[in-house]
Amino acid sequence: MKTTLSIIKADIGSIGGHIKPSQNLLEAVENFLRIEGKNLMNNFYVGHTGDDVALLLSHNEGVGAEKIHKLAWDTFIVGTEVAKKQGLYGAGQDLLKDSFSGNVKGMGPAVAEMEIEERPNEPFLFFAADKTDPGAYNLPLYLSFTDPMHNAGLILSPAMNKGFTFTIMDVSYTEGDRTIELNAPEDLYDIAALLRDNQRFVVESIHSRNNGEIAAVVSTTRLHNIAGKYTGKDDPVMLVRVQGAFPATGEVLSPFSIGHLVAGFMRGSHTGPLMPVKRNSSISFFDGPPVVSCLAFCVHNGTFTEPADAFDHPYWDHIREKVARKATDIREQGFSGAAMLPYSELEYGGIVEKMKKLDTQFRVKG
Repeated sequence: MKTTLSIIKADIGSIGGHIKPSQNLLEAVENFLRIEGKNLMNNFYVGHTGDDVALLLSHNEGVGAEKIHKLAWDTFIVGTEVAKKQGLYGAGQDLLKDSFSGNVKGMGPAVAEMEIEERPNEPFLFFAADKTDPGAYNLPLYLSFTDPMHNAGLILSPAMNKGFTFTIMDVSYTEGDRTIELNAPEDLYDIAALLRDNQRFVVESIHSRNNGEIAAVVSTTRLHNIAGKYTGKDDPVMLVRVQGAFPATGEVLSPFSIGHLVAGFMRGSHTGPLMPVKRNSSISFFDGPPVVSCLAFCVHNGTFTEPADAFDHPYWDHIREKVARKATDIREQGFSGAAMLPYSELEYGGIVEKMKKLDTQFRVKG
């Protein structure tokens, strides 16, 4: 059976700044989806990571379906109205257009979708990150799909012996989706050369070379490419199929134990470690740290099981302590050097304007 899995995620209002959406907002979103989507969807799940509301939808309309994207857009509009009535911060802030135009990709929300032929058992992982950009997934995907130190199946499983094809997007290119396909393991060094630059080159999708099926998909559109200037990160989402011809769940989770440094944190303009958090976690220290949640599902005939929280285990408490120390260490550096992003990546234009003004005051000594 062919099933389409869609994650569509947006910040449409939050309590106390960038902490979390209100319960009223979440209930309004869920009720609207249940009523308006009953003839469009097979199943759905609503959750949040930090201040972003994420919709996970199962349907048979295919990737990029206008009816599904319109449903998601209308859902976010309903949630925005609740946010406005409650006086929540940033009501509708990720909805960059005034009206729906056929597809929410390019309109602000983060989107990751895949159409699959369901296996007899179809487990998958639903990742949602906040206070960071899609490049945050580069290193975990590289390690879990190419490195036997994290993916023992590359050595032990015949179903993965041919490796994987990475489709990588140049997200700084504004004229269209500029992508390249590279194969692991043959092009391993070329893949690494691109993925080291998290702000420009981002994994769009990964396919199995053993069976040609899609293994992973990431939301890749950055908001400064939509609005014409840098207005923010898109707080990315990701779908990853697991087991069989794909890495095991534990092999996909393994690289998240690193707490690697990513762009984001306060005002989306700093560098901080990515913390794996439990589902529906809020945002706190310095509007961060950058966080990622992971829910595991199985889908059968388009219907989801209840989610299993992949980062709700005592082991990850230890990792969170490590990441908290790393976050504190880099924040002690304040605005200096690598603790803040370079000018080209700053969300807030005030410092750029300040530098233009200061530039006119410099004098060259004779």
